[in-house]
Order: sequence, then C-alpha cells, then structure tokens
Amino acid sequence: MGLEENMRDRRGGGLGFHRNVIYEKSSSILSCRIIPELVTMKVEEKYSLLPLLLMCYSALLHAGFGVDGLSYDYTASVECLEKPHRPQYGGGMIVNPELNDGLKGWSVLGDAKIEERVLRGNNFIVAHSRSLRNDSFSQKLYMSKDKLYTFSAWIQVSNGSAPVAAVFRTNGGVKYAGAVIPETGCWSMLKGGLTVEASGSAHLYFESNDTSVEIWADSISLQPFTKEEWNTHQHQSVEKIRKTKVKLRAVDGGGNPVAGAEIAFRLAKRSFPIGAVISEEILHNTAFQKWFTERFSVATFANEMKWYSNENTPGVENYAVSDAMLQFCKQNGISVRGHNILWDDPNFQPGWVKTLSPADLRSAVDRRINSVVGRYKGQVIAWDVVNENLHSSFFEDKLSADASGDAFQKTRRIDSTAELFMNDFNTIEESGDAKSSPAMYLRKLGEIQAFLGTGAGPLGIGLEGHFGSAPNLPYVRSTIDTLAAKNLPIWVTEVDVKDMPDQAKHFEEILAEVHAHPGVKGIVTWGTWDPKGCYRMCLTDANFKNLATGDVLDKFLGMTTVGMTDANGVFEASLFHGDYEVAVTHPTIMKSSIINTFKVAPSSPHASHQTTVLLV
Repeated sequence: MGLEENMRDRRGGGLGFHRNVIYEKSSSILSCRIIPELVTMKVEEKYSLLPLLLMCYSALLHAGFGVDGLSYDYTASVECLEKPHRPQYGGGMIVNPELNDGLKGWSVLGDAKIEERVLRGNNFIVAHSRSLRNDSFSQKLYMSKDKLYTFSAWIQVSNGSAPVAAVFRTNGGVKYAGAVIPETGCWSMLKGGLTVEASGSAHLYFESNDTSVEIWADSISLQPFTKEEWNTHQHQSVEKIRKTKVKLRAVDGGGNPVAGAEIAFRLAKRSFPIGAVISEEILHNTAFQKWFTERFSVATFANEMKWYSNENTPGVENYAVSDAMLQFCKQNGISVRGHNILWDDPNFQPGWVKTLSPADLRSAVDRRINSVVGRYKGQVIAWDVVNENLHSSFFEDKLSADASGDAFQKTRRIDSTAELFMNDFNTIEESGDAKSSPAMYLRKLGEIQAFLGTGAGPLGIGLEGHFGSAPNLPYVRSTIDTLAAKNLPIWVTEVDVKDMPDQAKHFEEILAEVHAHPGVKGIVTWGTWDPKGCYRMCLTDANFKNLATGDVLDKFLGMTTVGMTDANGVFEASLFHGDYEVAVTHPTIMKSSIINTFKVAPSSPHASHQTTVLLV
C-alpha cells in the first residue's frame, strides 16, 4: 500500500486529506506540504487545519522519515519550449501560479493593461500596452527576513526577443530575483532567488526595457526555505556527490577483528579540485610554499601568465617567472589554470596594444595566442581565453563581433585537450548586473559555440565569485542551476569577499554553497598571501598563521577524521573522494602506528558503501 493510499485508508473518509497534502520524496527525505488554498473547510462541520498538520506529521513518522523540510529542485531549462513546464513546488507561495483561475491574485502595475489568454490549451497572463519598463502585472506577498526564497517562472514576449527580469519591491528596497532573454513563439524558464532584509509585504512584478513587447508569464513559483532546510540541502548534496560511506575493518594476522583500534584518516589528495591564486612571491618563500602545498591541488597565477607580464614591450617576450612558477607546481603535483590568454578590458592591455591599428592588432593577437598557448599546451588543465568578455569588448570593438569565438578557435587548434573557459564576474555575485546575468552569459557562450561548430572540444563556465556584499545564496544556487543545464563543467574561479563585517562568515557560506552544487567541478580562491596586499581577502598573515578566513578554509577542507573500531573491528565514516593515509594504533596490541593508504571513490549505483580491510 502506498503512503497516499495508506493515509486515505486511515483517515476513513471525510476531508479528502490525500488531495490537500503533497508528499515529495527525494532520496531519503520525504517532504509533506499542506496547500492551504486547496483545503476546503466547512465551518458548520468544524474542520480545522490542525488535524491535517498532525496527520501530516504522523504520516511522515509512520513512514520512517524525519521532518526535514522540502527538498530543493536543482532542475532548470535553457531550452525555448512550445509549452511551459508545471510550476516548481506547485507554485509555492504564489496564488494562481498557472492562471487556471482567471486573474485571481494578480493586479496591474503602472499603466499596463493585463489579461488572461489561452494558447494551445495553456492559460497565461499578459501585460500589454506598456509605456514604462515596469508596466506589468504584480502579486502582493508577505516575505520574511529569516527565509531564503527560490523563484521561477516561464516567460515569453510577443515579438522578437527582449530581456525580462523578475523584481520584488520589498521593505528593504528593490530586489532583482533573476532575468531571462525570452523569445516569441516559445517559453523560456527564468530561475532566480532572493532574501530580504526586513519582513513585511512585498510586490512581485516583471520588467523589460523594451516597452514594445508584451510580457507573458506562466508557471510562476516562489518557494521559501528556512536556513535549516537550506543547510540540509547542502549537506545532502555533499553526501551524495562528494562523499562515499566507507567501512574499515581492522584485523590481525590471523584475520581476527581488532576492537578499540584508533583510526586516523588524512586526506592526502582530494578528488575535487580546490585551488588558490599564487604570485611570484611563492618562488622565494619556503614557508609560503609549505602552507600552500599542504592545502591546494590547483593554482592560478595572479598576473604572471597575462599578456602585459609576458610581452610588456612589443616583440620582447619574457616567460621566466611563469616558467618557474609552472615548474614549482609540477614538482608539487599542483595543476595550473592558464589565466589568461587575452583580457577584453581595455584597462588591462599592454600599453603598446591600445594604439595598434585593427590589422596590426589582429597580428599581435595571433602572435600572443600562438606564443602562450604553444608554450604551455599540455601543461595547463584550462585556459581563460578572453577574460571578462561580458563586461568589456576591447577586441570585439577593434576587430569584429566574433573576436572571442576566433580566439577560442585558434586556442583549440593549438591545445586540443585543455578546457577552454569563459570567465567573468557578477554572474553569481550581483543579481542586478544585467551585463553578466545567466541569460547574457549563456547568450555569449552560445555565440562562441556557434562559431566553433562541431569541433569545439571541451568548454567550461568560469564564475569569478568576487563578492562585495553578503552573498544572495538563493540567487547563487539558482544561477548555477541554470548554467548547469548546459552540461558543461562549472568552476568558481576567483572566490573572495571584500573586507567587511562578517567577512569570514560570508566566505564560509559561499564555499559551502558552491561546493554542494552538483554542477560545480572546481573552486579556486582569489586570496592567499601577498606582501603587497591581497586583492580583497588574504587567508594567512606574513608568518603564515591563518587569519579567520584561513580557518574557514581549513575547516572546509576537512583534512583529518579520527574514529575507533567497534567490537567487530569495524569503523564507518562518510569520507570525501580522494587518496588517504590511514594511521592505525592500539593501546595494547600495537607498539607503534601502522600506516595504510587507500582511495575513496564515488559509489557505484549498486553499492551503498566501500569496504576496506586494514591488516594490523
């Protein structure tokens, strides 16, 4: 008997409990939500919501599940579809999310006219006759400062294509939840998120700078989560994608279990890449070298591989420092990201480049690509090909609109194995930066992919992560959801937080969020130590004693785990994927520790854990 049928049988008829409670199961979590607008209560029959709540709680306990809240839906779509999907979370807080009840819950904002329409059997809301960007439809909501909100909607415009944003006017000001670039004739998913600084009433609406288009919307959803639920999502995801349950069994020479043995794990090499920025200073400072190599498996050079460092004078190349840094990384088993080949910001060109004619600039760009990529091909795991080409367009303005695509193509011809990345800021940091929204990122990426054609090779999505304020975690997560729908590797490439109150706390929040996301394949922090000062955030002082941010990093890395075998000689733990050294000691049986090594790999679909026998 299924849970719904079980509850229908137990309630004995009457209220229709199974129709008004949504059960949602994801892995080991069963969530139960009561949808108030679906609950029909007759005063004369003296029904109340309390029995429903008690029955819901009882149902979860009867099924053997804890009440851990609603699971998070990581799905997103980057396709333009004939019909929209159903609203996530059944619409959550939104009244009439699928417009199946006329315009109930919706009102006019500004001077627009709104109406319900039906197309191919699908109901949706339309704002037309718009004269200002925020002339639209609106819904009034109550939002709490203690909640994290994930938002989604399916959007279409009446003609052409135009950016459309979802906006919330709150007690703390205007909040952008997300944006999309919809087209006419098909539906595009807008996914975003937000938090608010003050509890109170809020108004959701949509806006577009193109007032000639009608805004159409359907399957609108706003789902609140508590902080505890949000953290549970992270924990569950990490356990699923980054860790494996390991069962270690200690036996003596005769195969007998050894109880009471202390097991100490040290993560020697993590499978998930975690790196940091380094500068030339690391070549001359052994304390810095020790501090760095104990923690990181990836390095990005701050400036030493950039054009202005390698060719400050036209035709005079100097790779001495970057060569030495690369050699240091090789000797210590540290992978290197090639940062960067070109930088689209006019402020970060070699001085002599800025005055070149278009023909001379094209020749100089070709020489630069051939030089740096040819020198380091096969020695770096990735290239940031045209850095920050969402916010700047130096090469597009000087050469052609396809300048980025051309640079990717020429890089690929030289280096066939490295992942080629776009890399830009504010895509996850600032929801109000229209230049680098997920939609704009995907548009630029699509242009590059179209230029490359079928021979694109491995491409990647680079998100810098320079946070200038407290992170909007729902926006971070939903943005990565959207980008991950492209099925390309995502790296967060330059994580830091500006010097401000709670800097370390916010750094910890960001690391936890991006590490837990299934779409993220690597993290690099943009701050270690530099005698001239870090860009925004250092992790250690000049004596290589951790600052508060460094303590956050070490806690996040989780390099050691200690436990003791039970009466059967068994110790179980959930461990990050990677290579481990294991020290086994016993107070009476062993005179000294025995060191073993083993690898923790992702679980197969048919195995619940990994078993390793340690001979003591």
